Amino acid sequence: MENFDNNNQDNNEPDLNENKSGSLNELTPAIPPLTAGFFGLIAIFILYQIGGGLLTLMIFGMDVENADVNLVRLLTMGGQVMFILFPALLLTKLVYQDVTRVIRLKIPSIGEILFFTIGLIILTPLLQNLIYIQDYIFKQLADAVPIINSLKELLDQFGELVEKTYTKMLSSSSFVESAFIVLVVAVTPAICEEVFFRGYLQKSFELKTGKFLGALITAIFFGLYHFNPYGFIGLTILGLYFGFVTYTSNSILIAVVLHFLNNFIAIVAYLTFGTEDILSSEIANTDSIGLNVISFFLLLSIFFTFIYYAKKKYNDPLTNK
Repeated sequence: MENFDNNNQDNNEPDLNENKSGSLNELTPAIPPLTAGFFGLIAIFILYQIGGGLLTLMIFGMDVENADVNLVRLLTMGGQVMFILFPALLLTKLVYQDVTRVIRLKIPSIGEILFFTIGLIILTPLLQNLIYIQDYIFKQLADAVPIINSLKELLDQFGELVEKTYTKMLSSSSFVESAFIVLVVAVTPAICEEVFFRGYLQKSFELKTGKFLGALITAIFFGLYHFNPYGFIGLTILGLYFGFVTYTSNSILIAVVLHFLNNFIAIVAYLTFGTEDILSSEIANTDSIGLNVISFFLLLSIFFTFIYYAKKKYNDPLTNK
């Protein structure tokens, strides 16, 4: 743990956005950080969602559902690199000049990675229980209020479309194909999305709002970006944890590893059990909701204890600016 403690000392140095007086931005961005953040969001949305969609139609036409799945995977991976990673790095260079400091490309120790992985291990079942509780409440409201029931039916249709897409993306018939799925669904998003969200975007918001609010705002957009209505809250909390890890450790590479592990575990679970239940947006069994609530609050208390210990270990107040 000696290397881990040495890294903690590094993190006690003044933040990149402050000079010795603690108020002036050393990075001297070409445009205001908040403007840079929202411009990046709009640019990436247009490039990846709209531009990527048009590119898909140009290659596969309107019959995307029957297109070769490996070509779709390859296009998905290429789209993330071309329309998320490269633009994020280019924007960082144009706006802030110093890519390494903004993206926070500090190499962490093995001890740091293992330490924050413990948090992910606690958070994963916590979020699963939260999804069960969320779905139960939403179902009860839908049964009681017609307008909410109409909204639920619409979200269910969208959720089924998302589920169907991922089911096709994760289906495998060989080890080589499974390895390719890991590259497309776990490795590529972990790098591309973290460089944009926890790198360029979070730093842009941090410079204006401070560390915690910057991470929270980024996490909300991270949740919206995935277009998963039932998973929005869970994805936002997960993104907030990645943000906390990034600004606490001053290393985006830990968030990249955690993002990879989160996606990789989902892939392995799907390939192992061979069931769509892992991806399903169906409401959980209402008979076990009491147990889900107890498990949620128990895990929540454990997770908050972990966060408190992490803050103390790194001597970094949650609201530090």
